[in-house]
Amino acid sequence: MSAARPAEIMFFWDYDTQWGGDRSRLPGGPKSWGPLEFPNTDRLLELHEKYRVPACFAVVGSAALPGERPYHDPAQIRRIHAAGHEIGSHSHRHEWLPGLDPRALRETLAASKDALEQCIGSEVTTFVPPWNQPFDYPGGFSFSLSERREGGAERTGLSRLCQTLAETGYRFCRVAYRPMHQRLAELLVRRRLDQTGRIETIGGVRCVRLNTPGGFSRHTVEVLKRVVRRGGLTVVYGHPHSLTLGNSQDEIHLAPFLQLVADMCQSGALRVALPRESCREGAGAAA
Repeated sequence: MSAARPAEIMFFWDYDTQWGGDRSRLPGGPKSWGPLEFPNTDRLLELHEKYRVPACFAVVGSAALPGERPYHDPAQIRRIHAAGHEIGSHSHRHEWLPGLDPRALRETLAASKDALEQCIGSEVTTFVPPWNQPFDYPGGFSFSLSERREGGAERTGLSRLCQTLAETGYRFCRVAYRPMHQRLAELLVRRRLDQTGRIETIGGVRCVRLNTPGGFSRHTVEVLKRVVRRGGLTVVYGHPHSLTLGNSQDEIHLAPFLQLVADMCQSGALRVALPRESCREGAGAAA
């Protein structure tokens, strides 16, 4: 049975361009998928318009500066904004945030925000960290030994990130920390144990924690259906360059997922929320 208040879904696209490919932390070093970002984003705009599902595109700020593909396309970013989608920041050049000291962190946050706002002529208040890191957040019983080891003495943890976001004018952040008890339970049962999403406040910034693994295949659909039954929030995301790569973010999974979301919205069981809406007075429930 659906809750009296419709469940909500937040939809994110992490728009990396080749800045993200060059700084890939996946095995094999830099990737060459940057050029796919642009035609695939055009296709995403068609799909989201067809199903009437707005999204937040988290964009590396440098992509909004004048220049050529595969690193820049300010005109496409303006088209995304004009189509009614929210533009968020994804750092300036897809930096690995745990490795930044306080000064470098502030510089990438401010530079990205300024470049994006100059491009679209509108305020940017949402931030999505590259690779969904930092995970290290003692306040949420989440600890990352790898971030502590690789990041050094002046590393950026989640608390510092959110405090600096607030100081540089952001009001919302997508986060991905996983409490220790949840991680241990998942090891025991050998599967993800995703919970209903909610808004919380960290360092003066409203945050929502990912509760899907990325992409739009079976597990994400199961989480969405569970949240619709119980009420709450589902947070989903993908990368435009993956729309044609045959993984869980491929159009073969995305199109039926968007149809499901559209049907649920039509029935009144679900509504699509944008991050900027959660920053309005009285939106969501802060922890």
